[in-house]
Amino acid sequence: MGEIRKSAAAVGIFDGIHPGHRLVLDEAKSFGEMAPAVFTFNTESISFKHGRSFEFIYTNDYKLELLSKLGFEQIYSPDFEELCGMDGESFAREILCGRMNCGVVVCGENFRFGHGVSCGVGELRAFGEKYGFEVRVIKLSGDAFSSERLRGMLREGRTDELRAMGFNYTLSTKVVGGNRLGRTIGFPTINQPFADGQLVPKTGVYSTVTRIDEDEYASITNIGVKPTVEKNIRPLAETHIIGFSGDLYGKRAEVSFGEHIRDERKFSSVDELKKQIAEDIEYIKKD
Repeated sequence: MGEIRKSAAAVGIFDGIHPGHRLVLDEAKSFGEMAPAVFTFNTESISFKHGRSFEFIYTNDYKLELLSKLGFEQIYSPDFEELCGMDGESFAREILCGRMNCGVVVCGENFRFGHGVSCGVGELRAFGEKYGFEVRVIKLSGDAFSSERLRGMLREGRTDELRAMGFNYTLSTKVVGGNRLGRTIGFPTINQPFADGQLVPKTGVYSTVTRIDEDEYASITNIGVKPTVEKNIRPLAETHIIGFSGDLYGKRAEVSFGEHIRDERKFSSVDELKKQIAEDIEYIKKD
């Protein structure tokens, strides 16, 4: 029997697969003789990061889908609770060397691991020498690669700036049922919920592009609580797909965000809401 193929593994949370994450991931894919792999905790199992409450950008399912599309052959994504009590050396020996058979481990310069995040890249290199894997550290200094900065920009509704930086924020979920009011006022919409713990971008209306199967459509999306027609609901994304007709309930839709057009507000009547939606759609068509 031949020797079992080694892996080149990117390690990190990767909750947005943004340009900084891509640098680490691309490096792991650059070792042609090794299987491209990823170690990443289940994003939705992490409550705190660096002592602060953690809001993830993408759901774990969507993150894993993106990683698979990028060509990673091995993806290990355990819940945080499964390994959080493991010390750094045990993680290197049992997970990186043992379970993932790493020949190379790739991480960002601020990567921390082990119980109480007690270990950094220095310890990782030492464990690599001991257990037989090389460590590649990618320098991610600068705001362009800061996950916290990108989260802040999403909270500020700066999705068009993020797109220009190479991060195309996308909401990918199954379409859920709503009150179907949109149909009665001439603007049918699809509803997409945010998961518990998921970052909700700035509320308001955005220009978007919606992908259904292999087709793309111009669309307009409201993130918020629909104050004109609803009471006490959780924030969700409600999208009107321009020029589309058909039932999408239960199907997966990918909505990619462009410009934040205006803030969400409560209208005095449904007719006033209809008028504003029509104006929003005309604004998008002119863009």
